[in-house]
Amino acid sequence: MKNLKYALLFVFVTIISCSSDDENITATTVTELSGLNKIQEITNDTHVIELYNANGALEQGYNAISLRIKNKTTGSYEKNATLSWSPVMHMTSMMHSCPKSGIVKTASKETLYNGYIVFQMAQNSAEYWDLKIDYSIDGINYIVTALIDVPASTKQRVTSFMGADGTRYIIALIDPKLPKVAINDATFGLFKMESMMNFPIVDDYTIKIDPRMPSMGNHGSPNNLNLTQGTDALYHGKLSLTMTGYWKINLQLLNSTNTVLKGESVTETNLASSLYLELEF
Repeated sequence: MKNLKYALLFVFVTIISCSSDDENITATTVTELSGLNKIQEITNDTHVIELYNANGALEQGYNAISLRIKNKTTGSYEKNATLSWSPVMHMTSMMHSCPKSGIVKTASKETLYNGYIVFQMAQNSAEYWDLKIDYSIDGINYIVTALIDVPASTKQRVTSFMGADGTRYIIALIDPKLPKVAINDATFGLFKMESMMNFPIVDDYTIKIDPRMPSMGNHGSPNNLNLTQGTDALYHGKLSLTMTGYWKINLQLLNSTNTVLKGESVTETNLASSLYLELEF
């Protein structure tokens, strides 16, 4: 009888222990991926690279992306990797990259890394994007490459243009992601094309904004604040939206000496700037 009691006690403790371990694994997974949905997996012989963002898909414009590296042999996720990436658009007559950040370890996460990519153009039936990720773990270098889907955004969230100084620039809308009837915090990215593969951030410019509702007499809104560069190298200001609907955010780009490089003021005779982004909510 005593042996039977010990046997039952062992089984009970084992079940509790396993259950506890399962709960810890699940809790860790949920914590690491809270608010994220999988975009796709990219694989090589050794690892599976998992790509995530808030909505589980990429699109033309600014994309915040999170990554995890799963070891195929052990099934565990790598915690100490160094990564970089190279998105490339394969056009019919040329190839080019796009603005992108470095990849860093996500704060307070063990297995998650993050960065952003700004796709200035969408894929089409003849032209496509691929993504190459170079990474190193314990001094060993790896590469993985795969096609990625970058469909067109429904509204103009990014614009590429030639400035009056002969430089090609890219402006991308980052925030507000979920605009509301209020004075919204606005964040844009501003980049220039140094080469077909290099698109660095532009420093010390100003992005003037004039949001208008074309369907409502082209009225504007009060208390907007032009965007200037912050400590994170992105551009920040205030965007006033007084009602729901379609808004055209008319822009002017000024360099560090306040020379207008692109865009025009909105007046009674000029209803829109040639440089703009769009929102609808």
